[in-house]
Amino acid sequence: MRTLLFAPGNHPRRVEKALTLAADGVILDLEDAVAITEKTAARPAVTEAFGKPRAGKLYVRVNALTTEWCYSDIVAVVQRGLDGIVLPKVEHAHELRAADWLIGNLERERGLAPGQVDLIPIVETALGIGNLAEICRSGTRTKRLAFGAGDFTLDMAMQWSRSEAELLPHRAACVLQSRAAGMESPMDTVWADLRDLDGFIASARHAAALGFQGKMCIHPDQVEPANAAFTPDAAAVERARRILSAFETAEAQGLASIQLDGQFIDYPIVQRARRVLEAAR
Repeated sequence: MRTLLFAPGNHPRRVEKALTLAADGVILDLEDAVAITEKTAARPAVTEAFGKPRAGKLYVRVNALTTEWCYSDIVAVVQRGLDGIVLPKVEHAHELRAADWLIGNLERERGLAPGQVDLIPIVETALGIGNLAEICRSGTRTKRLAFGAGDFTLDMAMQWSRSEAELLPHRAACVLQSRAAGMESPMDTVWADLRDLDGFIASARHAAALGFQGKMCIHPDQVEPANAAFTPDAAAVERARRILSAFETAEAQGLASIQLDGQFIDYPIVQRARRVLEAAR
């Protein structure tokens, strides 16, 4: 899941365009992109898109569980054609368990396969980051979480800088707790400055180096560079192949550590090379 592209759920033309792009998933938004007065009316527009042709998976970001709209959002969108729900502003494990319970009942009621609907929480407050360990161990259908820097920096009264240095410990915590709980690597935050594509590329590459599996995007122009940032390039793939080839030869001779072009190679380096090739595939 290298890219999740947001599209406002109440703009059919933007939704239709987003579904044709090379994003691994599209998130039809019922939360921040939809005005309060339009939230109820946006639900039918979102579900109408479920039957349209699309290149990747289709998610819906519902409103937060603490709002008056969340329950009806989930009831409206859990149906055939939906791949998953994005739940914003998650701060406690019990919120995920409540959403999981509701989704599971709707799956049974509507003849969907148990666990068919994915559930991605966005952790985007100080309390959510503080409860990351419990959230990651909620025991629900959640396979991966996402980090949201916009609301997080607002909650923290923190300046969201171009370098994003202030986000490093909180991003790292998302990766660490996800790994410790046996979850997939998380999704990284959006990049808000649409005029600064170089900044977005740097942010995506940094997130990939930290261990995120992909990035949420808010503009179609961000999809291609995000896909590239989370896909090993030709040089990395070729290097991984050379490492595996050299190590296989060494193993056949009873060796478990070698040098290749001046780099020490042992089992952890070999495992990393295998991951590079798997990611490329």
